[in-house]
Amino acid sequence: MAKKFIILDTETTGLEVTKGHKIIEIGAVVLNDRKKSSDHFHSYINPGRSIDEEASKVHGITNEDLENEPMFAEIADDFIEFVQGATLIIHNAPFDVGFLNHELKAVSAKHPNLEDICEIEDSLTLARNKFPGQRNSLDALASRFDISGYDRSFHGALLDANILADVYIFLTGGQSKFEFSDNSLSVNGSESNNKTDVAFEGLNFVKIEADKSDLKAHEKRLKEIEEKNKIKPIWNNYS
Repeated sequence: MAKKFIILDTETTGLEVTKGHKIIEIGAVVLNDRKKSSDHFHSYINPGRSIDEEASKVHGITNEDLENEPMFAEIADDFIEFVQGATLIIHNAPFDVGFLNHELKAVSAKHPNLEDICEIEDSLTLARNKFPGQRNSLDALASRFDISGYDRSFHGALLDANILADVYIFLTGGQSKFEFSDNSLSVNGSESNNKTDVAFEGLNFVKIEADKSDLKAHEKRLKEIEEKNKIKPIWNNYS
């Protein structure tokens, strides 16, 4: 069975779970064959407490909006069933995972931590490794990859999960399908004459030009490699 990849995001009453802040929205989208699917999980949640004013300015959700929404305990089992066994891709994963684990344990001590039932991949770490020294917020990455068509008046868990899905596909290569059959030896030792077969359907190629800050960060990274390994990076042969 193919691995299930889920892009996930949450919205909360505030930034610190240790100060009693709670989740008010969960949005998750399943990727099938590196494409967004209609399979998703979405729920608003009544936190049983007030939302910080600054948080409300970010996601646009008010206390009144959540009065008739379910408590986390009412959606916990459905959420676990949806994500169990999947790889969760989350931007700044420690934040969301910390809140989700806290909510799950508050419902029942028998509920597992997310990392016990899922693989967690932090797309922020991935972006920082790919673009060191640059802004790697979700909005910055969406702008860098020219991802548009979304209303960004406010953040929202399902909205951000959809944007992150687009960002993640670009971060990890952008290709939706590769099938390679090289001119190499076959099982019986004879040469194979099959041609490389690459599917480009549905791919959107984005031209990304390095600005001065990109070039500066690149030079810094090359110096770090040279100092750490006592060798000149091969890149210098082509610059």
